[in-house]
Amino acid sequence: MQLNVLNKEGQQTGRTVELPDEIFGTEPNDHVIWLSVKQHLAAQRQGTHKVKTRLEVKGSSRKLHRQKGTGGSRKGNIRNPLFRGGGTIFGPKPRDYSFKLNRKVKDLAKVSALAHKAKENSILVLEDLQPETPRTQDFVKVLKNLQINVDGKRTLFVTPEYNDVLYRSMRNVPTVLGALLSDINTYDIMNSHYLVFSESAAKIFAQSGEATGENNNDVQAAAGEAPAAQA
Repeated sequence: MQLNVLNKEGQQTGRTVELPDEIFGTEPNDHVIWLSVKQHLAAQRQGTHKVKTRLEVKGSSRKLHRQKGTGGSRKGNIRNPLFRGGGTIFGPKPRDYSFKLNRKVKDLAKVSALAHKAKENSILVLEDLQPETPRTQDFVKVLKNLQINVDGKRTLFVTPEYNDVLYRSMRNVPTVLGALLSDINTYDIMNSHYLVFSESAAKIFAQSGEATGENNNDVQAAAGEAPAAQA
């Protein structure tokens, strides 16, 4: 998959980046994408929900009336779940919603998500930005030059290493998420309308494809094993 490198004016620079078909040209596996997104969202849950049982609510423990001879139903104390103010039956308790996915499954889900974006022609390659001062207006102008609607379309902006000035320029745009190449996940990819790679980030994919040749497993692993950068 060959993409043109665009400059900040949205024009072609004459350079191209060849993204490996072993990642961006594969047939997406929707089921593993669903599993990976489900795991990501489950891990975000605090799981602190809690209700009181009949042992924890306030109220007397005295039996309301004798068991037999009243003509009414049998009753225990006022904390009975059937009474107003009583405890809750089988209510939620604090729990951990996270679950484990195998590394190969998560890598396949990320590759499938990237392949989806490639099929939708939603991937752009932008020349490396090196702003001297953080300025949100300048960054928004760059996105508009790329024909990206910053008001209604979510954008995932991927760089190979942390750039403080660039990050401060984009963090006030609510529809833009900046991420390191080593930190992108299936949920962020699928939750965005556009995937914008910096030129140096896209070249990491290209280099991994050239180095591994036809070894699909190694190329797919490269999508999740890009070198991490210190913030």
